Amino acid sequence: MGDEIRRNMALFPIGIVMKLTDLTARQIRYYEQHELIVPARTGGNQRLFSFNDVERLLEIKSLIEKGVNIAGIKQVMNPVSKESEDATVVSELSEVKRRELSDAQLHRLLKQQLLEKRPGKASMIQGQLSRFYNKK
Repeated sequence: MGDEIRRNMALFPIGIVMKLTDLTARQIRYYEQHELIVPARTGGNQRLFSFNDVERLLEIKSLIEKGVNIAGIKQVMNPVSKESEDATVVSELSEVKRRELSDAQLHRLLKQQLLEKRPGKASMIQGQLSRFYNKK
């Protein structure tokens, strides 16, 4: 499975994203309303977020902490539409894969994404999410 497909795969429910980003559900829904993120929806209308969504939320949080308002964030970050390649996807294959993943496997996949060096990308997500891993 390609790296970009894996990064856009819908994996995380909003509760986990709240813990990973230290944002409230209301803040996350607000950023979704302003089309800064587009989480996928399950058949039961539950939001599922991808690695890319978490990374965008951390970037938004960082900009907010620097005093940038929502209009400024929209200027810096392009809005995401459901048709764009950055949108989180739920395909039949990704839904099956998500259900097959245990918590330990999801944890391992997240750690792998953190350790991965991506040229041209800031490593903000690595710093923000690294607190969830014990140094062993």
